[in-house]
Amino acid sequence: QLEFVESGGGLVQPGGSLRLSCAASGFTISGHSVGWFHLVPGKEREGIACISMTGAGKMYVSTVKGRVSISRDNAKNTVYLEMASLKPEDSGVYFCAADARPLCYSEFHIEEFDYWGQGTEVTVSS
Repeated sequence: QLEFVESGGGLVQPGGSLRLSCAASGFTISGHSVGWFHLVPGKEREGIACISMTGAGKMYVSTVKGRVSISRDNAKNTVYLEMASLKPEDSGVYFCAADARPLCYSEFHIEEFDYWGQGTEVTVSS
């Protein structure tokens, strides 16, 4: 099955940090840009970060810019999301997905992304 497997979520206090991972299964990420998405109950899945196929281009939405960092290790077929200064509103399920286009764009078009995994849940609470 072609999908990402996300991990690294958990319970963290406000102001804390987490490192999320998504490992590709059944395909290689080297030919794709990859995005991280955030889902909270009652809202649509939101793209928050993207890394281009080469890793040279990175894009963040304003709500997370300066607090998260996306990276990729093509040799490990894995993409990471380092999250710091976490806030309660960062709680939710985090997914990653791949885009066949090599670059990231300022607007996420979810229909362009594929290989969705089950996500990893993050809870920011004291």
